[in-house]
Amino acid sequence: MNTPIRRLSIFSLFLLLVLMLNVTWIQGFQAEAIRDDPLNTRKFSERLSEQRGPIQVADENVAFSDNIAEEGKPPRFQREYTGGGLYTPIVGSFRTYGASGIEYTENSLLDGSDDRLAVRNFRDIITGREPEGAQVQLTLDPAVQKAAYEGFKNLGGKNGAAVALDPQTGAILGAVSYPSYDANDVTSITDTEQAVANYTELENDPRKPLLNRALNERYPPGSTFKVVTASAAMEYLDAGPDSTMDAPDSLDLGRELPNATPGGTCNGGQPDTLAHSIQISCNTSMANWAIEAGGQNMSDQAAAYGFHPSAEAAESAEELTVPLEVTPSYVPVETDPNILGRAGIGQSNVEATPLQMAMVASGVANSGEVMRPYVVDTVRDSDLSVVTQTTPESYSQAVSASTAEDLTEMMVGVTQQGGSGTNAAISGVEVAGKTGTAETGEGNDTHNWFIGFAPADDPQIAVAVVVEFGGGSGNELAAPIARQMMEAAVL
Repeated sequence: MNTPIRRLSIFSLFLLLVLMLNVTWIQGFQAEAIRDDPLNTRKFSERLSEQRGPIQVADENVAFSDNIAEEGKPPRFQREYTGGGLYTPIVGSFRTYGASGIEYTENSLLDGSDDRLAVRNFRDIITGREPEGAQVQLTLDPAVQKAAYEGFKNLGGKNGAAVALDPQTGAILGAVSYPSYDANDVTSITDTEQAVANYTELENDPRKPLLNRALNERYPPGSTFKVVTASAAMEYLDAGPDSTMDAPDSLDLGRELPNATPGGTCNGGQPDTLAHSIQISCNTSMANWAIEAGGQNMSDQAAAYGFHPSAEAAESAEELTVPLEVTPSYVPVETDPNILGRAGIGQSNVEATPLQMAMVASGVANSGEVMRPYVVDTVRDSDLSVVTQTTPESYSQAVSASTAEDLTEMMVGVTQQGGSGTNAAISGVEVAGKTGTAETGEGNDTHNWFIGFAPADDPQIAVAVVVEFGGGSGNELAAPIARQMMEAAVL
């Protein structure tokens, strides 16, 4: 063999070796990453011949696959959804060009490719049985979900979100984002062009129906954040319900902070108790409590409920997923007393998702312990054997049990006569709550909030509701929706 041929042979052998190494790397080490890449659309379009498992709420299918192929032809499975836009923000949609929600996060279980289904898959190969994905059972309570969704529909087109948690487990009983969309409009496999056009229209809709406001939109929480401020006062300043703080009719925090209470006063301009300040939602006393507690203590107390002091801190912390991604909420460490005072009433740089404020209510309801939220209860194989079962897990101990008990009593006063949240009251059931009306910038309407739980003496549900740019009060717009959600769970 002459020298040129030998060199060419060696070079060809080298190229073959590089090719083999590349194939081994891709198939052995990068397969999962490529499969989960959101830009990889083949993983969706090529699954049309496989039957995905259903997604269930209360043992009823809310997403399932229907074989629409003609008799004698290879199967083609169309994904179908029930409930219109009721469950879409959580369930999501499975499209030939992408996926979202549970359809995306649990894709490998639903399509049967997950390693945890390997034994079943091997058995199916041996027996010749058609492969089928696993069932994903959600924690949602259909009555709670419907109560929230219908509540927003009855508001006449206002955007917003609502979240309900089981305080003892962290199970998500309801998660509504309004407006929503019908997933059937974007998943057709027989008219893909129209499905893509419909999705593009949703992407360009100024009301953002594709946004899951419950988990991924941050708002100033307004006076609902006073529960966190009261927590800091009790945990760091040894305050109690009867402890008093200066409550002038207005407070200079760089600009005037008035009281939005009846008559514009909390206690005739005199020092007010912490309990009464929560009951009537006094701005000036709660701002003073925040200043007295200090920026570091306020931020630390908020962090105990699940907030982060900064975006950098959120990136370094353990990511919260339910398993859908959750946008972090923020309470920075403020050193300027003017900014800190406004932060104490849920303004300034305080930003919270509805899920985060539901976690605050849930923590108070559960003797100060915040449970980690989750929405996937059980995954079952096609033979109904359990593949995974979520075990409730503690997220943090936000406050002591005694502080939580005092906070509960104060929040009960909010929904009783003389309180700021009477529209959340349920006949025969004691309800703990807190209203909120958040400023959104000059010339804009306010956001309207309510957080709470029921029954106050044996909490079964904790809720958070926000109405975007409602322009009213939390009691007027958000509290009725919260009441309907709580009624659905406790009556």
